[in-house]
Amino acid sequence: MRGEWWREGVFYQIYPRSFQDSNGDGVGDLAGITTRLDHLNDGTARSLGIDAIWLSPFYRSPMADFGYDVSDYCDVDPSFGNLAEFDRLLTEAHRRGIRVIVDLVPGHTSDRHPWFLAARSSRADPKRDFYVWADPRRGGPPNNWRAVFKRVGSAWTLDEKTEQYYLHHFLPEQPDLNWRNDKVRAAIDDVMRFWLDRGVDGFRIDVASGLIRDERLRDNARFQILGRPRPRNWDLDEVHEIHRRWRKVLDSYAGERMAVGEIGVRNLRRHVRYYGDDDELQLSFNFHFLEQPWAAERFRGVVEEWERLLPSHSWPDYTLSNHDRSRAVSRYGLERAGVAAVMLLTLRGTPFIYYGEEIGMTDVPIPAARIVDIDGRDPERTPMQWDASPNAGFTTGDPWLPLAADHAKRNVAAQRDDPASIFSLYRRLGWLRRSSRALRRGSYRTIPAPAGVFAFARETDDERVLVALNFTKAPQLVSFGSGDAKVALSTDHARDAEPLALARVELRPDEGIVVTPG
Repeated sequence: MRGEWWREGVFYQIYPRSFQDSNGDGVGDLAGITTRLDHLNDGTARSLGIDAIWLSPFYRSPMADFGYDVSDYCDVDPSFGNLAEFDRLLTEAHRRGIRVIVDLVPGHTSDRHPWFLAARSSRADPKRDFYVWADPRRGGPPNNWRAVFKRVGSAWTLDEKTEQYYLHHFLPEQPDLNWRNDKVRAAIDDVMRFWLDRGVDGFRIDVASGLIRDERLRDNARFQILGRPRPRNWDLDEVHEIHRRWRKVLDSYAGERMAVGEIGVRNLRRHVRYYGDDDELQLSFNFHFLEQPWAAERFRGVVEEWERLLPSHSWPDYTLSNHDRSRAVSRYGLERAGVAAVMLLTLRGTPFIYYGEEIGMTDVPIPAARIVDIDGRDPERTPMQWDASPNAGFTTGDPWLPLAADHAKRNVAAQRDDPASIFSLYRRLGWLRRSSRALRRGSYRTIPAPAGVFAFARETDDERVLVALNFTKAPQLVSFGSGDAKVALSTDHARDAEPLALARVELRPDEGIVVTPG
């Protein structure tokens, strides 16, 4: 089967500003990430056993949206280092068997990008059509489209010099590229090739479902009833042509380069279309786990629907946190973090771990004077907690965001040698997954279980692994069928290798367990 590394591997998202600062300026950087690669995978069970990292943007940027407003796609912002330091990071990651994917931000640039500076200089400039411009309508914006960031309001800003509005679905400092222009498509192809030629293994594609807009710039319906009519500025059919084009670029390189897309489509029937006929995205982020209450039936429902809808050539993926959403431990509580981890790392599909999730990091309250993000995402982006030193081992300077009040207790050093820690659980899960073909490549099958328990089997021709997750505060009895079995892993490490008669297991409250027959 093609796609072995990205199907079988565990991905780890790094937000570069917050992972490790190497020069004491309080901002994480590429050189800092390089120094921490052994935490991810040093080839032994002391590390997490990570197979691939996703780096959030590190390109040149005025940082209006912390790197998602790109002013140069082919250079590193000085706050993160330089291209030589990126190349060293890539080399050191590959030496450890860690693949590297980087963020591609194709939907918009910074308003300080040379393309936009030229475009707004004159209506006649050759770069004018790199962006979306329109005349005022009744003295105001061309239509009723709204920006994603609610504080921004309209998705249009008037450029007084040229007396037209330009489109931006995020900040006014992030003008949307015009993906109906073939020159834009060719320019982003060149950006992809620049990084692929350097050796990156693929891309996480930002706003992958929101590149093409209604050509006539018609209003969206004021009310959406049962999902219809759909918005005219998101998830248009023409966007799939772009993904097919990108797949050809990726497939032209050796080593199975890949892309995972940020798909802002709630309807999973439409969501699966981004896999195409195995000619679009290799992975398509399913964010439904981030929206579920803590209930076994809700998570099971997401998995079963996703499994039912995915084409046979496609592969699922799951994540519990990211740089735009509240951390899972803050949503569900630390006592449930173990069950969440077992679920994430044993389901059929590629798991994405957000930095700090492996030590149970939570959202950090940000004092008003320290708020820097317009959309309230600072709490989930705070510095990584490495040790109990004053700045948690992240920096010798003043960290760009506050540290968690409990960082002296909740950090990597404090948990490394504690077999009962969440960090130890993530390590055990990662290496168990590596040792099990069923967990990496096996089929998925739901197993009947009591209310509040999510149980399933992962199976290949020669291996079967059974998983049970107790979402409740009460003991639960689960039967996996006849025959003996043993516990391969439990959130209660003391149960590891425990024999089970008749493949029956009594789950403790908030326990996740992995069982192997025989």
